[in-house]
Order: sequence, then C-alpha cells, then structure tokens
Amino acid sequence: MKIENTKITSFFALSDAVSLMNMLSGFISIILSINGYFTLASIAMMFALMFDSVDGWVARKINRNDQYGFGKNIDSLSDVVSFGLAPAILLYSVSKTITNSPEILVIIVCAIMIACGVLRLTRYNAISEHIDFKGFIGFPIPGISIILVSYYLSGLFNIYIALILMFITSLFMISNFKYKKVDNYALIGIGAILIIILILQIPIFIYNINIPALFLLIICLYCLISCFFRN
Repeated sequence: MKIENTKITSFFALSDAVSLMNMLSGFISIILSINGYFTLASIAMMFALMFDSVDGWVARKINRNDQYGFGKNIDSLSDVVSFGLAPAILLYSVSKTITNSPEILVIIVCAIMIACGVLRLTRYNAISEHIDFKGFIGFPIPGISIILVSYYLSGLFNIYIALILMFITSLFMISNFKYKKVDNYALIGIGAILIIILILQIPIFIYNINIPALFLLIICLYCLISCFFRN
C-alpha cells in the first residue's frame, strides 16, 4: 500500500461517523458519571446503543467496501468506550455514593467488565470471517451496559446485586455460548419503545419502580440466558 493511500479519507465512510457517534456518546456518559449525573449518563449509553445498532445498516445501505477492516475496528474500539468503560465508570461512580460500598470489590468487578469486553470484541474480530455461525459467540457487549442501565433506572438498584449481575454478564461475554441475532421484531420493537420512553424520561412508576426500565431489564436478562434455550 502506498503512503498516499493511507489518508483517513481513503478509509472513512458514513457508517464510521455513526460508530464515532456511538463512541462520543460513551465518552459523554463517562463525563456525566464522574460528575454524578447518573440518569443522564444512563441515557447517553442508550444513545450509544442506538448508534451502534444502525452503523451496520448504514454500511449496507451505502454498499461499504471495507477491504481492510477499518469499519469493523472502529466499531469495536467505539464499543470498548461505550459498553466497556462507560458502564464500569457508572457502576464505580454510583458505588461511591453508597455508604459502606465494597470499594475494592467494585474496582475488581469493573476491571473484569472492561477486560472481558475487550477480550470479547477482539475474539469477534479474529473469528468473524472464519466460522460458519451467523450469530454471536459470547454475549454481545452492548448487553452489559443496557442491563446495568435498566437496573439502575428501575429504582431497585442494590450495589451487591449489581456486582453479581455485572460479574456473571462479563463471564457470559467471554463464554462459548452461542447467541443468534435477534430476529423477533416484536421484541425489538418493544425494546426500542422502552428505550425511547427512558430517554424521554416519561414517568411511568408503580411504587417508585420505573416500569419501562424494569421491563427492559427483564428483556435483557432473557436475552442473556437465551443461549440455554437455543443451543
């Protein structure tokens, strides 16, 4: 490859701009978490999920020719920020506001979240073109952030349960469990509606429980264990 062909403009496409919006949403979420705006940080992560969900669609619409894997790499690097670092920072920041929070344990779990996220994405890039399975090996990394966000927003948050959830989900990300791509449009539609309700902060509460967040959490947990029903 000639040096003049290594300009960013030679690789960058519209779908990569969408991936960058994913990453920037994750970065904003981190800043908001550090400053104690946990609900807004959660919303920023949901925006990251929305951008992550459409970058592949945009790439297909523009007939992206990703000969060198630029798009796949920028997508994975963006996911590390939005769905690895951002949820870990949110969990740690929330724990700092809780009396007698097990700080060392929180740090360990947050480190595991990030490490497993990186391992999962790296494995995906390494095997995606070499296996005949069209789904995912290991739980997709956006799931861990949505599980944490929906649990936090539900009003049922408990730091110890959150740590257990994040630890288990991290292990599922690096597992060899097979996950088919979601093709249940009713489930996708319900999830999208719940996310929009949460982003718009439409108040739907019963006994201080955020019902849309609770339903989204249930859907995400179902997706997490769905590997046992499909293998």
